[in-house]
Amino acid sequence: MLASVPAGWLMAAVATAVHVAALARWIPLRRFRVAYPLIIVGCGAGAVAYGRTEGFTLAAMLAMYAFSLVGLTVGLLPTRKLFTAWALEMNSGVTRDRYDVPRSHVAFCVGCVSVMALAAFALTR
Repeated sequence: MLASVPAGWLMAAVATAVHVAALARWIPLRRFRVAYPLIIVGCGAGAVAYGRTEGFTLAAMLAMYAFSLVGLTVGLLPTRKLFTAWALEMNSGVTRDRYDVPRSHVAFCVGCVSVMALAAFALTR
């Protein structure tokens, strides 16, 4: 098995801290910095709880959470400049009807998260 439970908790905590810190830097909005860590931890707890009801071990679900967050952080790298520009616009009072993200950025993000989730699944089985 990839990780014991204490190492799984450490992996999940480090992945969460790195992900939240990266997005806080890329999206300089105070509301985001306050709400996003709570949202991401809540969603992670829900995912771990759901995985436990489906028969996965706690260590496997924590590894899946950590690997998926790393994939999401890497996947959002190309979009970081757009996030920063949009956040600065929001701070200055500009609102848009749509925030268009290039399809290549979306495909890269989906690919990164999928590859990392599959890697976590393969390594924990």
